[in-house]
Amino acid sequence: MGGLYAIYRKEMGHYFVSPIAYIFIGLFLILTAFFFNVILAEVIKQSFQMEMQGMRFGAPSDFDAPAAVMRSFFGLLSTLVLFFTPILTMGVYAEERKRGTMELLMTSPVSELEIVLGKYLASLSLFALMLLPTASYMIFMVLRSDPRPPWSMLAAGYAGVLLLGGSLLALGSFVSSLTENQLIAAVVTFAASLFIWVLDIGRNTDSGGGAVLQYLSVIRHYEDFTRGVIDTSSLIYYGSFIALFVFLTVRSVDSMRWRRA
Repeated sequence: MGGLYAIYRKEMGHYFVSPIAYIFIGLFLILTAFFFNVILAEVIKQSFQMEMQGMRFGAPSDFDAPAAVMRSFFGLLSTLVLFFTPILTMGVYAEERKRGTMELLMTSPVSELEIVLGKYLASLSLFALMLLPTASYMIFMVLRSDPRPPWSMLAAGYAGVLLLGGSLLALGSFVSSLTENQLIAAVVTFAASLFIWVLDIGRNTDSGGGAVLQYLSVIRHYEDFTRGVIDTSSLIYYGSFIALFVFLTVRSVDSMRWRRA
């Protein structure tokens, strides 16, 4: 565990000693704040129109504005995650391989698993720090809503974002371990993430193959969380996805050690 913590501390220090983390988090928060205001204004406008229409026809409006804002905002977060995770992971291994520091790391008294988990947990921690301030937008909205939406819906949504981001970070770390070029790592990670994203187009087919593609889609399981539903099958999917690519990354790092032996 000491080796894992040393790698984790080294990676977190690398993020915050340089301006990388501050620029990354700042850009993410600017985008989320802007689009949250756009979504909120649009939903309020839609809610007002439906209320006026209900008054005209003498029927109360059952439009749940806070829930609509949450679903739209979590949908936005998933899209931003698709674009930001390749940038976050592109240098995890590729930069060290290019600078030659990976050789020094491989000769240190730490195992491949400690190296991989330390780097992965550091990138996941940075991702969580990016998300944390966005919760203030949602909490403010929930506190000002009448009636208030359940807090469980908010918690499930952020759990889904963390699992989705964690899955794509694991994928990106594996891709980064295969190349010395950060740009190639980012492009391949984005392409691979987009591929498992659009597998969800099979959801409208009734065939067995369509059901399989629907299950394999990384975004399909995320939709349950945006509705406040935590499904066991979705937890198993994301947990298996992360474990698979962490394992593959360990094997990739292990192959580096053998090539240098």
